[in-house]
Amino acid sequence: MSKNMKLTLILLVIAVLIAVVPLFAKKGAEFGGSDDAGSQMVEEIAGEYTPWFTPVLETALGGEIPGEVESLVFCIQTGIGVGIIAFFMGRFVERRKWQKDMEKEE
Repeated sequence: MSKNMKLTLILLVIAVLIAVVPLFAKKGAEFGGSDDAGSQMVEEIAGEYTPWFTPVLETALGGEIPGEVESLVFCIQTGIGVGIIAFFMGRFVERRKWQKDMEKEE
């Protein structure tokens, strides 16, 4: 097994542990969103809190977005972001291969 492969496997194990350990370390804990936590903290500190703007889709639909649709939109955003990152990473890898090939020809 090569040195790069070992490093990759170690980093993958660490990433999985970072994601899984909190679920078992705090049994019964609520993992809520930061939007709700922020609103609650502002309300505790400043008294009554009224948001100064509403989400664009909620305004367009005239009500709250169903959870499934909200998850779908989040997944689409994630997919677009991952696609952009993968595109540029591929470009960097191909550029490096192209530069190595050009150096070999010289």
